[in-house]
Amino acid sequence: MIARLHAWIAPTGALAVAVLAALLSVALHVPLPWMIGPMLAIAAVRMCGMHLTAPRGGRQAGQWIIGTALGLYFTPQVLERVSGIAWLLIVGALFAVALGYVCGYLLAALASTDRTTAIFASVPGGAAEMSILGERYGARVDQVAAAQSLRILIVVVTIPSIYAALRLHGTDPFPAASGEVHWTRLAGLLAATALAGFVLQRFNIPNAFVLGALAVAIPLTAWEVAGSAVPRWLINIAQLLLGCALGSRFNRSSLSRAPRFVASVVATVLVAMAFSALFALAIATFTELHRATLVLATAPGGIAEMAVTAQVLDLGVPIVTAFHVTRLILLLTCTGPLFAWLRRRRSARVERSRGPVA
Repeated sequence: MIARLHAWIAPTGALAVAVLAALLSVALHVPLPWMIGPMLAIAAVRMCGMHLTAPRGGRQAGQWIIGTALGLYFTPQVLERVSGIAWLLIVGALFAVALGYVCGYLLAALASTDRTTAIFASVPGGAAEMSILGERYGARVDQVAAAQSLRILIVVVTIPSIYAALRLHGTDPFPAASGEVHWTRLAGLLAATALAGFVLQRFNIPNAFVLGALAVAIPLTAWEVAGSAVPRWLINIAQLLLGCALGSRFNRSSLSRAPRFVASVVATVLVAMAFSALFALAIATFTELHRATLVLATAPGGIAEMAVTAQVLDLGVPIVTAFHVTRLILLLTCTGPLFAWLRRRRSARVERSRGPVA
């Protein structure tokens, strides 16, 4: 009975804290208030020892709603524009992989941890996905999960705050297909995108609900049959659920046990953000894309978080989405084989350096 009561109180309390934090953040004009406020509030109360947890399925629900909203930006004109920069999407994904490995080696040196853990902690994939992948190769799952969660928190807080301080706000050249809400069409669209999310989840596809929603909403938008916008209040709820889920990944024990590792993760994430921004500014010099859009597109954050930031600031939502989807696919398909190949090469070098045994 007590266990059931706790299972009900913990997520209810988390939602109450998240809503209050979001409303306070709105009042204080915090950038991305419906995500940053709940995320920081939940993380703070958990660091103080209160065991609040995100509602079960909240992260998936948030990704589903946001993925549906993002898919509505991919009109035929936008798809033509995105296909024209396909090479740039691949270059950006390759850069993310390379930077992840560089930061992994840096983290291993700074934190005095093993390279396997450091690399899977630094490659900008999802926390759950990199933890599972890292476990296959002997990485410390607790450190990988903590580092990946801390990376998302730092990126989500830092970039919108910098943009707010610099008053960066664009006029998105890629508006959504529809600006009006038609409830019947919206209900059908949400049902279809939810079904796609459940199907991908069944096959253990990472980020199943955001990718599933995009897989349905993008073609429907391109065929001009989507027919409805997603209301702003629903997107705010999705951000709140994502903020709850991100904040719930933190607890006092996981961060206080290894302060040197945590400090090293912070340092390497800041390095990754700096180099990503420089890379974005470099490619902006020979493209017509907005520099602020490209910084979001190449930032070491997640699909939903960076795309929502672009949406709030009117900064090339489909461009940011396309970059992050391409990066995610390349990271999840190439990180494991690339790591295994590098490990074999290192083992071969070690064997050669030992020479023949007398």
